[in-house]
Amino acid sequence: MASEISNDCKASVATTSGVHRYRRSDQPEIADDFLSVEEPLEIRVNGQSVSVTMRTPGDDEALCAGFLLTEGMIHSRDDIAAIGPWPTLPQGIGNVMNVTLSPNVTIDMAKLTRHVFASSSCGLCGKASIANVQMQFPALPADNSQAGIALSVVRSLPAALLAAQESFARTGGLHAAGIFDVNGQLIVAREDVGRHNAVDKVIGHGLLNGMPPFAQHVLLVSGRASFEIVQKALAARIPIVAAVSAPSSLAVDFAKANGQTLIGFLRGESLNVYCHPERVRNTSSPGSADVPVGLLPGTVRMFR
Repeated sequence: MASEISNDCKASVATTSGVHRYRRSDQPEIADDFLSVEEPLEIRVNGQSVSVTMRTPGDDEALCAGFLLTEGMIHSRDDIAAIGPWPTLPQGIGNVMNVTLSPNVTIDMAKLTRHVFASSSCGLCGKASIANVQMQFPALPADNSQAGIALSVVRSLPAALLAAQESFARTGGLHAAGIFDVNGQLIVAREDVGRHNAVDKVIGHGLLNGMPPFAQHVLLVSGRASFEIVQKALAARIPIVAAVSAPSSLAVDFAKANGQTLIGFLRGESLNVYCHPERVRNTSSPGSADVPVGLLPGTVRMFR
């Protein structure tokens, strides 16, 4: 297999040959195909291993920075002195990145708790999970007047993200995440075999380029919205999270408790707003150019 890496949203793609492709005929066509690249990445902090994740190669610096920010280990670009590959291992495997922290940063490795509270398969209860995260990342403030977004803009986001997914168009096997401003301008988009990695990459890109806090931005993911995705958005202070597919129950509980607007099933003209719908503004309502969507507590706003 041969692979290629691009610096933008386009992710690593491998080519494989000898694929038996069946279409409408009973006889196969022997052809090449494009595959999403998946390789392990070990993340080290000051030389100490803290995580191994299966990811699509590319934007590894941003992935590391985003991972450490969303795990509460760092809080700003100034906390990072350097990020770079670890010297090639004897076996020739070079998928190891090391983050050197600034001398004034002290860390507690026990805080690296993705395996404890961010896995959908763990047995920790929802309330304990939310309380755990809130100890590191406070809820968003009640005054979110600057984070309002027009309903028409929300509806335009999936098409804009899809247009940036060059590697998905070739492989059909990648998740994507994008950060938009409330005017619908795409700030950064990344693809990866892991949805959480794609989110870490866009957040990490923003961190390394001095963009956070994302107080007037939207995080859009191409799949479902899990607890982990919403938690990462809170770490980056993103007030609006949208997903093309469904949210989980814990994601809704978490967003509701932390002042985040959570949107699911964002497809075409349809979407569900699960909590804090006041940020989604229906500019087409009669008699007003800017009408917040108001609902009784616990209801879901569905647009068709």
